[in-house]
Order: sequence, then structure tokens, then C-alpha cells
Amino acid sequence: MEDILLLEAVERYLAGDMSAEEKVMFEDLRKKNAEVDQLVVEHTYFLQSLNNYGAVHSFKHVLQEAETTLAVDGIFATPKLTGTAKLVNLWNKHKRNVAVAASIAGFISLLTLGLMITYTKKYSNQDYVYLVKELVKTNSEVYKLKNTTGALPVIKEKPQPKVDFRGTGFLIDGKGYLVTNAHVINKMKNIYVENNRGQYFNAMSVYADISVDLAILKINDTSFKAVSSLPYSIKKANSDLGEQFFTLGFPRNEIVYGEGYVSAKSGSDGDTTAYQLTVSANPGNSGGPVINRNGEIIGIITAKDSKADGVVYAAKSKNIFKLLDKLKKDDEKYELIKTPVNTNLKGLERVQQVKKMEEFVYMVIGN
Repeated sequence: MEDILLLEAVERYLAGDMSAEEKVMFEDLRKKNAEVDQLVVEHTYFLQSLNNYGAVHSFKHVLQEAETTLAVDGIFATPKLTGTAKLVNLWNKHKRNVAVAASIAGFISLLTLGLMITYTKKYSNQDYVYLVKELVKTNSEVYKLKNTTGALPVIKEKPQPKVDFRGTGFLIDGKGYLVTNAHVINKMKNIYVENNRGQYFNAMSVYADISVDLAILKINDTSFKAVSSLPYSIKKANSDLGEQFFTLGFPRNEIVYGEGYVSAKSGSDGDTTAYQLTVSANPGNSGGPVINRNGEIIGIITAKDSKADGVVYAAKSKNIFKLLDKLKKDDEKYELIKTPVNTNLKGLERVQQVKKMEEFVYMVIGN
């Protein structure tokens, strides 16, 4: 009975049906009880999966209505059945459509189940800790991005937004498209990104895939100025065992540098979409780029093993291209997204590489 009541509370919370007082109490419970927080996250993605199924069902309904309209207008003629075996004729005529519809429904069910199993498996592993930072101080105490180079003035053009969560992201297209982790933004209703000048911009999620824990964001702020080119490239091939790299991210209110090496070609529990890395990482590093000495992004920091010091997991960079392919198939307007293919960082000293990189690495914040 308690489980049923808890699930009802989660559904009311996600639907926005709670009073202000109830919402505050429930969010406080989420912070104190990891199991409740996990249930909210899992139920959110479950409802999203159901919505995706509903969209396909609605599309099929639209097709059926269109066929009926065409038939009524005489544009499309529906052949009349002949003979006495009407049920057999009907089956012979429509069995292909029925089979296709059944296949689609079955595929969606299996895909939804697979995603939920993958997502739940990661969450059920208590040693697998996502590196998104939940901010508990007042906004004025935590939301001050310092200028790390001293060369760029800190600009405060707009009132600062309320910030509850913080992660990292980086540009993959100078027109304002970034990549971060799906778990970084899954609790955010309002998303903002901030650069190393202290400027923040409104952003929105245009695509997310929980199976690889990646999301594509778009800066939709008129004050953002597009970048003509990015100095790094994104690697499509797997990296070698022992390959050295450096990372940039926001575990603090200023950008933080780290370095390490690829310690395994798969992630937690043999996850082939990820690497195991040996590097220092903390909450706030999620979504940060992993860059090799040639200036190629090879991965995206995702999580760490809480019981093994220095063991960190990163989604492989080739997953970015898979996300973009899916996004472009879903919406043609994203066909113009162009990822960088050349790197200008090869052969430079590490300090110079970092200086050229850091203006394209953003703090991802939201509430």
C-alpha cells in the first residue's frame, strides 16, 4: 500500500498537481531519500517512453483518417470485397499492414523495455555515481564563475538565474549546439549554459538518449554570437588502451583541468558504449570533454566508481554522431549541424591547448 501511495505522489509531482507546500516537502524527501529520488527519475523516463509510443499510435490514427478522407472524396478507391469468404479476403488484403503494425508495436515495446533495463541497471549499481552537482547553498554563494585566465573580463549582463544543478557541456557546432549528459539535464525544467567570460545563455534540449546518457542542447538566446570554427575535432574511432588525455569541467565555480589515461575499452559492467578512465573527477564534471594529445575529443565524462579511487566512466565520442543521425532523421531542420572535422591543437603545448579549448567548454546549469 505504501508503494502505491508513493507512486501516486510521484505522478502528482511530475504532473504538477501538488500544492507549493507539498512540492517543497516532496523535494526535501527526494534529497534525503535516494530511493525516492531514483523512483522519480525512473518514472519520468517511463512516462516519456509511453509518450513516444503514443506519438506513433497517433501517427497511425492520422494515416487512417487520411485514407478515409481520400476514399470519401473519390481520390482513393477502396476495392470492394467479392465472394462469400469476407473474413479471409479481409485478412489477405490487410495482413501486410497488420504485420507491419504488429512489428512496430513489438519493436517499440522491446525498445522501451531495453532502455528501461539499461537505465535501471545503471541506477541499481550503487557504486556507479553520476557526476552532476546538486547545489544546496544560496544562489549568490554558488553561482559566481571566476575568470581563470585573467585576460577576459567577467560580464554580468542579466540577472542570474536560480541554479539547483550543475554539470558541464561543450560545443559541437559553433551555431550553439552543445553535448552534455542526459542525466545532467533530466531534473532541469529551465536550462542555462555559462561560458568562461561569465556570460550565461538560455538553452534547450533538442535530443536525449538515455541508453548512452547523452543529450544535445541548443543555445536559443539572441545574445549568443555564433563561433566560426572550433579548434578541436571529435573522434569517430575507438581509442587505444593507455591513451593519454586531459579533461575540462566544472566541479567548482571555475573551470578545472585534469589528466589521465584510458584504462579499459569498456565501461561499467562491460558497457561497450563507454570507456573506463583513470582520472580525478567530481560532481560537476559530468558532460565534460575528454581530449587526447592531438586535440580530438574521445569521450564525455559520465560517472565514477564510488568504491575505487580514480575510476571514472566516459561515453565514447562516436555516440555523438549516432545521436546526430537520429536527430536529423527526426527533424530536417537539424541537417545543418556540422561537427568539427579538423583539429588546430595538434603539436601545441598542453597549456596552449587548454587556453584554446576552455572558451568552448560551458557550465550547464538549471533548475
